[in-house]
Amino acid sequence: MLCALAALMSLAQPDFSTPPKGYVCYRASALLTIDGRLDEPPWDSAPWSDDFVDIEGDKKPKPRFRTRMKMLWDDKFLYIGAELEEPNVWATLTEHDSVIFQDNDFEVFLDPDGDNHRYTEFEMNALNTTWDLLLPRPYRDGGPAVDNWEMPGTRTAVHVMGSLNDPSDDDKGWNVEIAIPWSALEECAGVPCPPRHGDQWRINFSRVEWDVEVADGGTRKIPGRPEHNWVWSPQGVIDMHRPERWGYLQFSTAEPGSDAYRPDPAGPIRDRLHQAYYALHAYRGNHGRWPKSIDELDLGQLPHLVTRMSLYPGDETFEVVAETTLDPAKRVRWHIAQDSRVWRSERQADAP
Repeated sequence: MLCALAALMSLAQPDFSTPPKGYVCYRASALLTIDGRLDEPPWDSAPWSDDFVDIEGDKKPKPRFRTRMKMLWDDKFLYIGAELEEPNVWATLTEHDSVIFQDNDFEVFLDPDGDNHRYTEFEMNALNTTWDLLLPRPYRDGGPAVDNWEMPGTRTAVHVMGSLNDPSDDDKGWNVEIAIPWSALEECAGVPCPPRHGDQWRINFSRVEWDVEVADGGTRKIPGRPEHNWVWSPQGVIDMHRPERWGYLQFSTAEPGSDAYRPDPAGPIRDRLHQAYYALHAYRGNHGRWPKSIDELDLGQLPHLVTRMSLYPGDETFEVVAETTLDPAKRVRWHIAQDSRVWRSERQADAP
């Protein structure tokens, strides 16, 4: 695997002009049976998401098959349901923790505290084979996947609308249903589990779709063709491991349909810090060192609510601090480090 710096040099900065999407997740009105069918009354009250788009967004054509998801929650679980249109449902992998995206799959990425570190990835195929892993930090920052990390108590099911691994007929697609217990997320969440009304987590979904052909009565991937990546909230680049581009999951205890999604007021601040992160690594790649001041980077005008940005470079590390006017009663600062960890700090406005 490439070292962190080499990986950073090979990665393009994503497009920050389009805000991430948001989804309001309501409490389930009754217990759910995890069978993949999504036909129980509680699911009727959960809104469907927008249809998935290409991972790069508007740069690429819309996916040829429809994908959408919906979510619910209660005191024990986060529930995820998804509907994947597919005329030929197939899958091959049967062993847990296989590299599931070698088949067509459905993927969930979850960063509860939104700091880019210690986030989870979950994948499943149409055979209901799963892969759960923990990322201490993104691959770009040298973060290897922890494959032996597990989400105990997670329940999953697949419902195929047609036939599985039979290319002789036309299928409608396949549904997935997932119930992730809060107890499985507590160690990496960094925030209350279960969440509170109004809490927002970072989340995204991906569908990997391969071009296939029918041969010898079966289905196989067409050699030499890359996979398609279809997602809920576009990443802007072909890389799901950019947590700063994931969407927002907003929890609500209100009556389903009555709560509005509230965009993160710190969103533009977080974007500017990530722009600085990419620019600093590019600068070091060109000059062999970090700049001495943030002014050496061409970042443009400060976003609304930011009064000043400062850079504190070390030999191998840096910290960028954005001072904000988010709360008049407090000195709220947002920070980002060289490994892309982002966090908020605050103190009373009259404190030194």
